[in-house]
Amino acid sequence: IDMRDLIKRLKYYLRYILISDEKYIKYKFKKRFDYELNISNPKTINEKIQWLKLFDRTPLHTKCADKYLVREYIKEIIGEKYLIPLIFSTFEAKDINVENLPNYPTVIKANHTRGAFLIKDKNNIDLKNIQKKLNSELNTNFYYRTREWQYKNILPRIIVEKMLLDENGNLPIDYKIWCMNGKVIMFQVDTGSQGNHIITFFDKNWKVLSFKKAYPINENVNIPNNLEEMLQIAEKLSKDFLFVRVDLYNINNKVYFGELTFHPESGFGKFYPENSDFELGKKLNLGIINE
Repeated sequence: IDMRDLIKRLKYYLRYILISDEKYIKYKFKKRFDYELNISNPKTINEKIQWLKLFDRTPLHTKCADKYLVREYIKEIIGEKYLIPLIFSTFEAKDINVENLPNYPTVIKANHTRGAFLIKDKNNIDLKNIQKKLNSELNTNFYYRTREWQYKNILPRIIVEKMLLDENGNLPIDYKIWCMNGKVIMFQVDTGSQGNHIITFFDKNWKVLSFKKAYPINENVNIPNNLEEMLQIAEKLSKDFLFVRVDLYNINNKVYFGELTFHPESGFGKFYPENSDFELGKKLNLGIINE
């Protein structure tokens, strides 16, 4: 190892490993929002997400953040029919090869990080590059990047699932359902995420809400035919948590489970106008004395 690489690793260790979770989170929060995080009396939804990261930690959070083990929870709570078909899982990146992949589109991802490889044609991919990146992910503890404790003790593995496509062969709409204290608060609807990313917020009656993220919105997203089923699924999956975002897909009126997200954007996602961060925060009861 040369000296520059050693210094780089040392700086990484000092910045990400030695600093306490609370100090790290407060530093990142101030840098992002330009005001001090009040962890003892959080008011905005982003402040409350930081509180959850520090103080709401259970083994169930770890299980449900694991994209492989969460399948057991889904099967138990709402049923196996909502699971995206799993092709195989492995602990070795070398197992991701042409022989092991099917002839239909797949999604390859690690169970403990964000992001995925979308494989529409297995004969037209850079396998070595994919294996290299997967190896890197298998050796990364995602917890240290964001201090989201649920990732700390996940056993890393690779999972390969069938790719969901709509009737036009496109990736489906992503319905991200924000749940607080076991109740649906709103839908975050993501469309066009492979290029022109559009994010629109709807209430549970499918009325467009007045705030946004730093993305275009589309007020004309059709109401899902099985909206009531999606609401019921979200509330069943959220009953064990103070806060969770339940991500679902809806293909030809069949609902599929995507993932459970406990800290959207790790609590660093800006809302516009800014006061909507505070208004959303009022909807989440953490059960702390000074709320």
